[in-house]
Amino acid sequence: MLKAFDGGRLFGSVHGVGPPAVLALHGWGRTSADFDAVLDGLDAVALDLPGFGATPPPAEPWGATGYAAAVAPVLGEAAGPVVVLGHSFGGRVAVHLAAAHPDEVAGLVLTGAPLVRPGGGPARRPRLAYRVARAAHRRGLLGEDRMESLRRRYGSADYRAATGVMRDVHVRAVNESYDEVLAGLSCPVELVWGEDDGDVPLTVAEALRDRVPGAVLRTVAGAGHLTPLTAPAELRSAVDRLLAARR
Repeated sequence: MLKAFDGGRLFGSVHGVGPPAVLALHGWGRTSADFDAVLDGLDAVALDLPGFGATPPPAEPWGATGYAAAVAPVLGEAAGPVVVLGHSFGGRVAVHLAAAHPDEVAGLVLTGAPLVRPGGGPARRPRLAYRVARAAHRRGLLGEDRMESLRRRYGSADYRAATGVMRDVHVRAVNESYDEVLAGLSCPVELVWGEDDGDVPLTVAEALRDRVPGAVLRTVAGAGHLTPLTAPAELRSAVDRLLAARR
């Protein structure tokens, strides 16, 4: 059942009949429907993040902090601290939510979340040809049609699929650092990762496990990036463990 939250600023799928004990945040380009199998039988809310599904995009290009602030009012629907499940982009939002509201988040389940960069290096710079074209476009020396052609040639699939403000959201998200917010986490963290995740490889999960004190990593053989669809039982088990621990 789809429900409006925060005066209609957010929409999400409601599971169960009681106050939510779980809040699920989906990945880039996905919707709350990804979590239907994971949350079946639980009292939970899976949101459509701003710009996806039924929720309209933000008026300006938010980073993960802005998204966390936008979803925070849903915590008020719960009867106590919730377990937050974050997949991919939703994991970026989830860690900021947990750091900003430690008394309202009982635990985190993160899956396929690009919170550290492989090798620990900086974000990869765009190709030189694209950087030169972008500078020329800013100076009015290159037309918008040609610039858009180059964006589509050099941008990632997610970037090419995004339009309007969501392109700027995407650029901001992939260039953010999460080092500080990861250091500030105080709740239990479970990492559930597909061994064959080609978008956010297992090395990222291993780096996260080493960086977040007490984090537990569980890998899923044969699973790729879309774990809410391909490994719902493993995600549900992690959620259930954290729900049991909060009692």
